[in-house]
Amino acid sequence: MARQRGDLRRILSSTPLLRSFAFRRCFYLSWLIAFSVLFIYQRFKFTGYTFKRVVRPIPRLRPHVFNLTEFGGVADGKTLNTEAFKRAVDVISRLGKDGGGQLNVAEGVWLTAPFNLTSHMTLFLAEDAVILGVEDESLWELMPALPSYGRGRELPGPRYGSLIHGQYLQDLVITGHNGTIDGQGEIWWKKHRRKELKYTRGRLIQLMWSKDVEISHITLRNSPFWTLHPFNCSNVTVRGLTIINPVNAPNTDGINPDSCRDMLIENCYISVGDDSVAIKSGWDQYGIDYGRPSANICIRNCTVHSPISAGVSIGSEMSGGVTNVSVENLLVWGSRRGVRIKTTPGRGGYITNVRYRNLTLENVRVGIVIKTDYGDHPDENFDIHALPVVENISFDGVYGRDVRIPVRIYGSPEVPVKGLEIKNMNVGVTRKKKHIFQCSFLQGRVIGKIYPQPCEELDRYDSDGLESSKASSSA
Repeated sequence: MARQRGDLRRILSSTPLLRSFAFRRCFYLSWLIAFSVLFIYQRFKFTGYTFKRVVRPIPRLRPHVFNLTEFGGVADGKTLNTEAFKRAVDVISRLGKDGGGQLNVAEGVWLTAPFNLTSHMTLFLAEDAVILGVEDESLWELMPALPSYGRGRELPGPRYGSLIHGQYLQDLVITGHNGTIDGQGEIWWKKHRRKELKYTRGRLIQLMWSKDVEISHITLRNSPFWTLHPFNCSNVTVRGLTIINPVNAPNTDGINPDSCRDMLIENCYISVGDDSVAIKSGWDQYGIDYGRPSANICIRNCTVHSPISAGVSIGSEMSGGVTNVSVENLLVWGSRRGVRIKTTPGRGGYITNVRYRNLTLENVRVGIVIKTDYGDHPDENFDIHALPVVENISFDGVYGRDVRIPVRIYGSPEVPVKGLEIKNMNVGVTRKKKHIFQCSFLQGRVIGKIYPQPCEELDRYDSDGLESSKASSSA
């Protein structure tokens, strides 16, 4: 036997191919075993002959900490926990002067009707915790229409409230170990398609007139309508969210900042049935009268998937104005549009100083879209002469592959696009078209290396900023 092992070693050592193959196989096998052991170790601890899952401890983030079970909560997916949430929030509402309170939602399924949050509160969702929205629409209270919309977004009159709601709050945190808030939206989507609803569907989370808000490290899914809708809020941070709605779930936008200021959205993954992010500020004459712009908004380091709409949109409800927006390090995949600006005569307002940097587009029908004749109106009382302004829009670093049309910018004689700049673009297209860049009624320039060929309506500058050709008429 020893002689046979010696012969085998001599064969392996004298044959480089066998020696290399055997080494690689041994290395890969060892790496796979080590990785598997590490993964199991991180998630489980070994006790005797059984594996027990390691439960991540919930950090203490406020001076006063409560568990939902202390207020009668039951995590069986059947018991209605609305009163338990309300009792907990009521207790925390009295602790603001002492640093506020933290409500822990442990592992399990917590069925509830809509409830409100309070100031100086942290709502913490443990790993595998699920706050589950009740399907019975009679338990979703009606709310007045937003003042900047004048009516429900889908139907005239009031609207259903959100599953988790807050008004005039300060110092609010919704976070966790990637616990989930699930709106059970399927019944709402079906009724919407069958036109059985009398009022506009509710959001999953809506915060209004609030400031100093953080929403982080949780999963939002199956929203009846828009998923996360901060309205007229300031100093808002949205970080590390996973937002998933079926791609055929109608109008289930991911994050909709609406008349918000000083807002950061970062490190999020969003796959939804409409725009992944849509910045808004009111609808026609109601938004003009309300007059609250969305301003100073940064979106960065996000991956988005919007098969029937756009990765990041501005509008079309932008009558209060949108300004100082930065979108950077964005990956849009499998979507109808990459980034989009949309408005129409009658909106009024403005979209100015919007900067896109380092966009990656993969399998996208249209990469960059600006459309100035988009959208409907709340009623017949809008002013057709209220013309929006679209200017100072810049792109620096646009890359991609499998894009059908890289740029489609359609201004109009009434609403031209001014001050457009595109710098450094290299997008691989899926098919040849006569007009790959589609442009009308715009003024601007391209700088540096641009592929495919830009439209003639844009001035051209080389990488050193020297003009190489002048634009033709954009009419």
